[in-house]
Amino acid sequence: MFLELRTRFHGHNNGKLILSVEEAARLLNMGKATVLAALGELVEKGFIVCTRKGQWYGRLASTWAVTDKGVDGNPPTNAWKQWKRDTVLKPNRKIKRGSRTEPSHCATDRFQDRAPLYGSAAEPVGSLVARGIGSDADR
Repeated sequence: MFLELRTRFHGHNNGKLILSVEEAARLLNMGKATVLAALGELVEKGFIVCTRKGQWYGRLASTWAVTDKGVDGNPPTNAWKQWKRDTVLKPNRKIKRGSRTEPSHCATDRFQDRAPLYGSAAEPVGSLVARGIGSDADR
């Protein structure tokens, strides 16, 4: 996400870098929620700042500035250098999905012992011989 914004900088347009959520999702092959999360993380860590909030009505995209370059003749803020990890780690948002109980026996009973269904180990299944057209002497 940062590289996409950074490559839109052409020398004097910092603060006017346009990238909509829809365009970023299409270009980077990501979901819109992932794009929003990535933008939020870049803002939180000081790599980018939003200079104008976009609006759905009027189809106006947000404009951005990267902090490693100056805006309108001002020196760069390099806000990312001041960011520090929180001492308290945030819990992982991913949770284990699925049932908290063991599977029911009725769903697994018929798969527990497959031997009676497919023959026994003492009597292996013989190979099938393909019979062709013609007599056995032709072979």
